[in-house]
Amino acid sequence: MIQVTDGRIIADTRLLRAVFERGFLMELTAKADGRRWVSAEAPAGCALQLVYVNQGTVDVVGALAGDIQALRLSDTAAEFRFTGWDADGVLAIREDVESGELLVEPSAYSSRASVQAVRWRLPGAADGVRLVAPFFQGVRLPLGDAVLQRRWAWPMFWEAGLAIFEGAGAEGGFWVHCRDTHYRYKALHIAAGEPGFETEAYGPLDASLGAGGLVWRLGTFAGDWHVPAGAYRDWLWSAYGLSRQEALRRPWQNEVRFAVSWYNGAPDILDALAEKLDPKSVLLHFSQWRTDAYDENYPTYTPSPAAVDTLAKANAMGFHVMPHANSVDMDPSHPAYAFLRDFAYRDAYSQRLHGWGYDPEAGGVLGPPNSNHNLADNRRRKVMIKVHPGLAMWRSILAQEIAAGLAQAPSDAVFIDVTLCSGNLHNCLVENTTSSQGMLRLIEQIQGLGGGLAVGGEGLNEVTMQGLSFAQAHLFMSWHGNAEGLERAGGCDLNDFLFGRLCRTFGYSGLGGRNEAEELRMRIHAEHGAIPTITVAGAEDIRRPNAAVARLLAQAGG
Repeated sequence: MIQVTDGRIIADTRLLRAVFERGFLMELTAKADGRRWVSAEAPAGCALQLVYVNQGTVDVVGALAGDIQALRLSDTAAEFRFTGWDADGVLAIREDVESGELLVEPSAYSSRASVQAVRWRLPGAADGVRLVAPFFQGVRLPLGDAVLQRRWAWPMFWEAGLAIFEGAGAEGGFWVHCRDTHYRYKALHIAAGEPGFETEAYGPLDASLGAGGLVWRLGTFAGDWHVPAGAYRDWLWSAYGLSRQEALRRPWQNEVRFAVSWYNGAPDILDALAEKLDPKSVLLHFSQWRTDAYDENYPTYTPSPAAVDTLAKANAMGFHVMPHANSVDMDPSHPAYAFLRDFAYRDAYSQRLHGWGYDPEAGGVLGPPNSNHNLADNRRRKVMIKVHPGLAMWRSILAQEIAAGLAQAPSDAVFIDVTLCSGNLHNCLVENTTSSQGMLRLIEQIQGLGGGLAVGGEGLNEVTMQGLSFAQAHLFMSWHGNAEGLERAGGCDLNDFLFGRLCRTFGYSGLGGRNEAEELRMRIHAEHGAIPTITVAGAEDIRRPNAAVARLLAQAGG
């Protein structure tokens, strides 16, 4: 039953009791045990905000000429109608009678253009609540922890559309999630320990007047975080028909017990590994296998004669090898650019090209040039642009080039880089497809080459996990070096719990065990449920391992 009393919306379901005032959730109590997970007075400001492109936020109802009405629509539905000086909006609240959860749908608009998102604020969580969320494969930290205070955009950083608020002692809590099968862009914004759930407008944003259309589900649970995470996983499998993908996975995928990232192709490394481990249990990410230098001249994948020999040796010994390719990065000096130049990623906020370059004399990593001449004349700086994978022509060219490379250097697996790189764009829809939908279509197209490939990728989220067998995971804000707070960001294997039946993770970089920083990286990967992974320079690092590498070898061998 949902009622409206004195301007408040009161929802009494079989699962929970919730009280909303001015759009804020003021009270949330679990029916199962009577525990109150939200209890607060309405804070300053407005529960609905419009987020503008590079211009901050605006309260839908501010101090001037504002009005908020609570309207009862039926026994199971009500809404707040917001009328403000600078914007208008609606917060719809409905009961899901079957589950007892509440369905909360925020929307807002203005005559002022450049709206990026609508945000629904959710302050007032009980003391001691920890956030369990799919950031960098899983965090379990107090809501006020400094490392959480930022905007987490889906799916690159917020890797699945759920947030679990777990009580102290893992004794229940509440959670917010969405059941989105349309890959709508969204974000979780955290500031001063206050979460805000954002629904983005599709780019281009310069003419956008509003945002909405996404339903957030609010529920309580008993037990620890595995309970709501398990419910979300069950929904994923049902909504996306993932039993079909499970049937495509190779039997050897779950036999892998050890991984090497950035394998350089040295044949004696294969011999050293075989002295310690069964090669059939080892996964190799083979980064140096083409005639071209690393990260140049994509999407040409012509193997070097040495790589052909190395792959033949590795296959004969039983290793599983993933030659390195790329999902969306391409060299604009490549002939294929003539087909693709109008479909490069363009940033939703600045409209600049997405991509990169590298020049140590100019400070290292560079943004891509926006000069057409320099796009075509900077292979020496490893200039790349990202092509929107919604474009069928790009998927066709990439699949053809990867297939041609593997025909010369056969393997039953391949690695395609930067699969985590999808999100809202200025050119969000290409051929009626978002970059996230396109990325999944691209992965599945590569997966189907030849007799079928096990595909590895970079990063892991609820989109890419559907087609990937292996994912090279990043650590918390710590791509090539350890960020502040990394030591607190382990201890939660949320993404492995959600996605591990389809996709297993392995480590990225700095995994040689040569110092405390690298040992920490190895430990955090283990806490996330990753395959034990090393990055080594040569065979002696395996034959005479340091203590950290020796531990992983012993673990894999045992």
